[in-house]
Amino acid sequence: MSRTKIFRIPILPFHMVNCFLVQSESGCILVDAGLPGSEHKIGKVLRRLGLMFADIKLIVITHAHIDHAGDASRVRELSGAPIVAHMGDLKHYMQEVPMTFSPTSWAARLFKSSGIPRRPYVAFRPDLLLVDNKLLDLARYGVQGSVQPTIGHTAGSISVVLPNSEALVGDLVASGILIGGFARLNHARRPPFEDDPQTVSRELQQLIDSSVNRFHIGHGGPLDSETVQRHVWNVRNSETKRRALPV
Repeated sequence: MSRTKIFRIPILPFHMVNCFLVQSESGCILVDAGLPGSEHKIGKVLRRLGLMFADIKLIVITHAHIDHAGDASRVRELSGAPIVAHMGDLKHYMQEVPMTFSPTSWAARLFKSSGIPRRPYVAFRPDLLLVDNKLLDLARYGVQGSVQPTIGHTAGSISVVLPNSEALVGDLVASGILIGGFARLNHARRPPFEDDPQTVSRELQQLIDSSVNRFHIGHGGPLDSETVQRHVWNVRNSETKRRALPV
């Protein structure tokens, strides 16, 4: 199978929100669909590459936050491609239960208070649902690699892992100032919202241990494995210090 290429699609300026096309000569998949209305920006990148929506063979949604899943229904309509996601976020994709948001910074708290993260989007049911630790082989969609659960950011977070030691990990880690943009795009930090940082740190460590050396992320990036490793250590040290504080 041919060499895989990754193309970043900026949904907001300064790489504040990204989704990605993963392309080989045998197929093309979309990783995340961006905010509602993002199909125009996705289409622009497709046209630049000489592709159409119909060339997308699979839509991978890494988790149910609006900046990743908000345009999934529309992109599926345009492309005819199935959506794969994890059962852990199904009730949110179906808009049956509102998501909870645990801010990791003052900027995230302001963002949460704006109401934007809680905005509803067109509900959808993924065509393919990963359950527990089940993997999806991407070979049938013309791309070498797999989709695998990497929970912690949300209950249903997933990542795409490629055999060239690259991974697309959604919001397991972020970079940049404020909500992923402007500066320090190569400096790892926690994403704006995060349910369980210790579980996320374990998932990131497992990816590093499996030889992933380049992380493509939803806010800022990309990041190399050494940078992500330092981030993992910092998260673990912060949790150790927190537990040591008197109650």
